[in-house]
Amino acid sequence: MTGWPVYVINMDENPDRMARARAELDRLGIAFTRFSAVNGRAIPEDELPRVYDADANARRFRHPMIGAEIGCYLSHVALWERIAAGDAPGGIVLEDDFAARDSLPAVLDALARDGDAWDIVKLFSLDKPQRLLDRRPLVVGAAGGDGAAGGAEIVIPYKVPTTMLGYAIRKDTAARLAAGALPVSRPVDEDHKHFWELGLRIASVLPPPLQFGETSFEEGSIQKTRRRSRGVAGLAQAGRNLRYRLRYVAGLHWHRLVRRAR
Repeated sequence: MTGWPVYVINMDENPDRMARARAELDRLGIAFTRFSAVNGRAIPEDELPRVYDADANARRFRHPMIGAEIGCYLSHVALWERIAAGDAPGGIVLEDDFAARDSLPAVLDALARDGDAWDIVKLFSLDKPQRLLDRRPLVVGAAGGDGAAGGAEIVIPYKVPTTMLGYAIRKDTAARLAAGALPVSRPVDEDHKHFWELGLRIASVLPPPLQFGETSFEEGSIQKTRRRSRGVAGLAQAGRNLRYRLRYVAGLHWHRLVRRAR
């Protein structure tokens, strides 16, 4: 069991997801606390400008944020505040649509005892295998299976992985991010992909101890809601997408080059 508290973000309206997440963690003997997610669709209209900056969004992201994305970000912010106020040096944050590999307890224990060369460690990546800037052992073991009997590495990916399915975060990092998060203008995982703007050192675990669960793309997820609200993109939207992509790629390559030059 990890020495850091483990939290599972779960909407009150999704008890089935919580039941599956509970079964996964109980199976591995991992104690956790359920954290009631913020329902972004229920934010009052007069409260929205305090938590969401539509003008900044137009400048900084490729599409307006929907209620589910805003609520997701606010849920993570609330958990960062809780971790920052706690006694442990950090915390583990899981979204409720994960499936856990048998390696998860050993990985969480190792991360809680690891040094201070990172701010956040992602436990899952939706992206394809990519270039790594650094790697070192995290859990030592014989090769095998899904990584449960085998080892695990902590790596620095060239590009920060998409999704916030699960991650470890240090207490001081949680306090810093929570203090500067509002109002939001991009989804939380997109903000972390722009790690240079936030001064974040983000690592990943390989092989990842989490994978998507069977409910990750069910009706009601952010991805499905986004698809339903998208409609037909015109030239203006296509131009916004392109500008965002070009700015991101340029920023990523520039800051990785700066790091390599040091």
